[in-house]
Amino acid sequence: MAETAGAPGLDPAPDRVSTFASLRIPAYRRLWFAGLLVFLAVTAQAIARGWLARELTGTNAGLGGVLLVFGLAMLVATPFGGVAADRFPKRAVLVVSQLLLVLSSLPIGIAQAFDAAEYWMLLASSAVQAVAFALFGPARVAYITELVERRVLSNAIVLAQMGAEGMRVIGPSIAGIVIAAAVWGLAAVFIICGLLCVLGMVFTLFLPPGRPPSTGEHPSPLAEIAEGVRYVRSRPAVALLVVTSLGVVMVGYPYFAFLPSVADGIFDEGSGGYGVLSAVSAAGALVGGLITARSGGRHDPWKFVTVSGFGFGLSVIALGLMPAFGLAAVVLMFIGAFSLTFQTMTNSLLLNLSDFEYHGRIQSLVMLGFSGFGIAALPLGLLADAVGLRATLVGMGLVVVGFMTVFVLRRRRFSEREVVLDLG
Repeated sequence: MAETAGAPGLDPAPDRVSTFASLRIPAYRRLWFAGLLVFLAVTAQAIARGWLARELTGTNAGLGGVLLVFGLAMLVATPFGGVAADRFPKRAVLVVSQLLLVLSSLPIGIAQAFDAAEYWMLLASSAVQAVAFALFGPARVAYITELVERRVLSNAIVLAQMGAEGMRVIGPSIAGIVIAAAVWGLAAVFIICGLLCVLGMVFTLFLPPGRPPSTGEHPSPLAEIAEGVRYVRSRPAVALLVVTSLGVVMVGYPYFAFLPSVADGIFDEGSGGYGVLSAVSAAGALVGGLITARSGGRHDPWKFVTVSGFGFGLSVIALGLMPAFGLAAVVLMFIGAFSLTFQTMTNSLLLNLSDFEYHGRIQSLVMLGFSGFGIAALPLGLLADAVGLRATLVGMGLVVVGFMTVFVLRRRRFSEREVVLDLG
């Protein structure tokens, strides 16, 4: 097993590494490819589910309802997913999560193929996917510290997040194109997503077990969750990053759930326009990821978090104000780049500033933002139905900017060692 980043702190003079250095490590490369397949499936399936929900209900609230179920299930399951990542072999946790993802996708695809899909099925599928993702996310990120040397740890984290965040926009773009291509597009998306998760599981089975940091007796899962929360609260820099990530993701990320309404409701471009908006967001995310992987280690990562967080909030505001479809597409390129950079650099800082045995639980706390995003999507959908989607997007962006303003003000209280970290 490679040397892990078992203790927080700064390397005195880390060597510079190339943009894709960590992908030269075979075990990490398998984990990376498995993650690409899973995130491609999860994000494409989520968009197909959202489009089908709109077809079945005809309202923004219908979209929000699917995300609400996802958020509630993830809210309950995510803390236990962090405990599982810290307690059990990570390969086993990943395999179980991938099996659940298959079950969340294939039945919907079959039902849609036979024109038998109903709204309650989407809600059930969303809940199963949430539980699977609650297991997959913390285990995957925490696993990285076992597979790579500390010298390339941050590079590996950035590349992993680049792949994940890239799939968050590439997956929906592909799903949008497939949905628009033929009447069977929705069923095809669900079925293909299930097969992608099976393929990801094959990659995962060839990984080392990923043993937990200790083999002694453990307290109850609830006690371990409480211990993780106490650990975060005892480290102001870690707590600030966690809270800021929760706020930005919960309030800002529902923009993606409303892209079908942006394309079809605001600009009357239909599913084809939705595919275009998703595709340009994907392009922006990939560019942002490459810049971060190449430049993140040469600059203060706290500045990356600050700039990308403000940029994301301002871009969401701009999306709500754009008068033309082409201008909205340009803005979405920036949204994709800023959102990816914010997540990658936040996670890089968190894993570098925390102890190895808490990585799973810290990642589960960060992932609560995505459950919050699901929970917030329903009231935001109701608000969009009541006052308009444009005004809602502007309000979402303003709240994100508010979170980032608090982040900047509180960051100034930390010592130089806490806020300056060379990510190599």
